[in-house]
Amino acid sequence: MINIINKSDCTGCTACKSVCPKKCIEMKQDEEGFLYPEIDKEKCIQCGLCEKVCPVKNAKEKEKEQKGYVLNHKNDEVRKNSTSGGAFTPIAEYVLEKNGVVFGATFDENFKVIHTFVENKNDLQCFRGSKYVQSDLGNCFEKVKEFLERGRYVCFSGTPCQIEGLKSFLRQEYEKLVTVDLMCHAVPSPLVWKKYFDYIKKYKLKNEAVKKVLFRDKRQYGFKYSMMTLESQNRKYSRGVETDPYLRAFFGDLSDRPSCYDCAFKKQCHESDFTIWDCFIAENFDKKLDDDKGTSRVLVNSQKGQTIFEEIKEQFHYKEVAVEDLVRNVKEMSYSVELPAKREEFFSDMNSMEEKDFFEKYFKDTVKVKCERSVRIFLAKTGVYKNMKRLAKKILKK
Repeated sequence: MINIINKSDCTGCTACKSVCPKKCIEMKQDEEGFLYPEIDKEKCIQCGLCEKVCPVKNAKEKEKEQKGYVLNHKNDEVRKNSTSGGAFTPIAEYVLEKNGVVFGATFDENFKVIHTFVENKNDLQCFRGSKYVQSDLGNCFEKVKEFLERGRYVCFSGTPCQIEGLKSFLRQEYEKLVTVDLMCHAVPSPLVWKKYFDYIKKYKLKNEAVKKVLFRDKRQYGFKYSMMTLESQNRKYSRGVETDPYLRAFFGDLSDRPSCYDCAFKKQCHESDFTIWDCFIAENFDKKLDDDKGTSRVLVNSQKGQTIFEEIKEQFHYKEVAVEDLVRNVKEMSYSVELPAKREEFFSDMNSMEEKDFFEKYFKDTVKVKCERSVRIFLAKTGVYKNMKRLAKKILKK
């Protein structure tokens, strides 16, 4: 049976739970808010399937022929509601047009991030936009298999570890399964998200019901300086990456799952059909694709993926680029995040401190932070921000 001694060896993908013939594995939340398998040893028959499908224990590493693209969707409305260039939508629509189903991460009624599926184009809206929280997969792997066994097309989107977990669970290739993974920095704790959500609702939105959450809101200042936004009926909270406490925790790597600090899936050749992520340097590939409304990089990792791309490519403004150019300097592809010295203290305080005290301890809105926020907003408003970022990157390279 699977035995998680070191938490860095488990991504929480649910493959072990999903494959268990006796249903004796449950995913239980730990004190940091992450889910891990817990086995009822009295029911376990020692079949070993849980170990055989674990993507960490059986991580795949093989080279593939890939193609690379920089693109954005021709429909501005789709792109406006997407984190970057809207690359996922035509792939999902391709599957739905074949009477298929699409799985992805969305919010439930309490703004918890969960995985679920939709069966029509109008519902794809719920999957658009980043969710910087580890999603609860529930029984999605079992539902995917059920749909495939019934002969339906399935598109499944998620992190690389979720994709490999799904494929390990299925234990065979399905021609009608289309997989899309998102370039992953790391996955933050659902408990940190809940504490932050409660904090913003209470102190910034005056306890009004939250109507909308955008982790990457590009409506105000464009794609290159997006904001964390929470809105109620009468109020709005919106801060950038340098001042919002949740984004500071995420990009400071304080709130990540233990497996993210030694990720087994940091590699160029993913098991998915498509790998998609932001392209903040679109002008390096084609200046026509750089309008600050959102642009995506796409790696096509399979012949199936390439066949689909050929059918949907007219929905994009796109340019094919050499794979080595597309992935150059993409740190998230090859390197795990570094373990911060204060991570243990951070989670200990999360469980013992009131929300306001907790976030102000680690992410105090100091004069320095306020000045930085004002400068960035000024640069964004004047259209100088993207040029300053470009100049800074050139200086750092030297």
